[in-house]
Amino acid sequence: MATSGDSTLFEDHFTITTYDQSKYDRVARISAISQDSQTALTLDINIELYPMAQGDQFSMMLASTLSLDGNKDDSSKGWRDVGNESTLADMWDYVCHGKIYKFEDADDGQVIKCFTSFGGLLLALEGPYKKLTPLRVDYVYMLLKK
Repeated sequence: MATSGDSTLFEDHFTITTYDQSKYDRVARISAISQDSQTALTLDINIELYPMAQGDQFSMMLASTLSLDGNKDDSSKGWRDVGNESTLADMWDYVCHGKIYKFEDADDGQVIKCFTSFGGLLLALEGPYKKLTPLRVDYVYMLLKK
C-alpha cells in the first residue's frame, strides 16, 4: 500500500467464520479470524451497503487518518468533503469513522481486546498485545475490501 506517515494502525486479512442476521434487517454480526489465526474480530456490518457471507475473505485496515501523506485530517471539513483529493477511502470498498471506547487486557498480558463503536455498529478485535497496541487512540477509520 502506498501510504506514508504512520496513519496505518492495524491491517490484516480475515475469513468470516460466523454470520448472524437474526437481530436486525440490515445489520449482520460477523465473526472472523485472521489468516495467521492470531487475531479474531466480531463486527456489526450494514449488509445493505456492504453484503457479506460466511466464508467470505476480506481485508481490514484501521487508520488514524484518510490522508495519503499521513497528516492529520482537517477538522474543519468532514472526511467525505475532500473535493478532488485522493484519500485512503478511494482504495477501499467500505469506510467508517468511529471511537475506540474500551480496552481489556488478558490475564497473561499477551492478548488485548479493543472495542470500537462506529455510530452504534460495534467492532471487537482480539489479538496479540504487540499487534493491537497502536490502537490506543481515540478515533479511527475502519476500511474494508474483499
